[in-house]
Amino acid sequence: MILMAMMSGGGIGPFIDTPSILIVFGGTFFAVMYTTPLGTFLGSFGVMAKAFLPPIKKYDELVTRMVELAGIARKDGMMALEGQDVPDKFFSKGLQMLVDGADESKLTAQLTQEIKAMKSRHEANQNVVKAWVDLAPAMGMIGTLVGLVLMLGNMADPKAIGPAMAVALLTTLYGAFIANIMFSPMLTKLEGFTAHEAIYREMVVLGLKNIARGESPRNIQDQMVSNLPPKTQAALEAAA
Repeated sequence: MILMAMMSGGGIGPFIDTPSILIVFGGTFFAVMYTTPLGTFLGSFGVMAKAFLPPIKKYDELVTRMVELAGIARKDGMMALEGQDVPDKFFSKGLQMLVDGADESKLTAQLTQEIKAMKSRHEANQNVVKAWVDLAPAMGMIGTLVGLVLMLGNMADPKAIGPAMAVALLTTLYGAFIANIMFSPMLTKLEGFTAHEAIYREMVVLGLKNIARGESPRNIQDQMVSNLPPKTQAALEAAA
């Protein structure tokens, strides 16, 4: 829609200004880089890509597989869980702990610590995205002030007023675009993915903890599906 509005005024040419781009995009890039360790800053670009191709894990498949493993454990013992196929590394690690004889408290403590570490890593990367949201409008304002200074310093030259005004106005536009169109929605999406992953892992811990207790597969399913939307709960209960 924004692009259509630009095109309706005769094309996007008037909205492209190299000095403005350098001030806002370049300035924001380096300002954000200063806010975080270099490794985290560089790694954040890979995290941003996940906003477009996220590895979404399915709750219903997790519950189904956990119930199957609970049935195997009750029938054949914990050692029968050795080598069983599971959807992800976190699940696999917890399952291996059960096979190796870890009790409920040790299993819960270690996996809960891993969830906290995961949230901390995600937060560090999301803080980089948040820095883009916070700093881009500021760089846009700096560019506006630069443009105004140039304009006021060359009032005697009519040819210099237009380019200076373009810098003054377009830097504000670029700053608002970066913050509100590019990175703010991305931040919201990444935060949602972290919440999704945290719930998934908490469900893994809950299921494995109940397997360690020797709970029935049905009880384990009932406890796990309490985290899910009503439609998903109904579907799982119907399939049971």
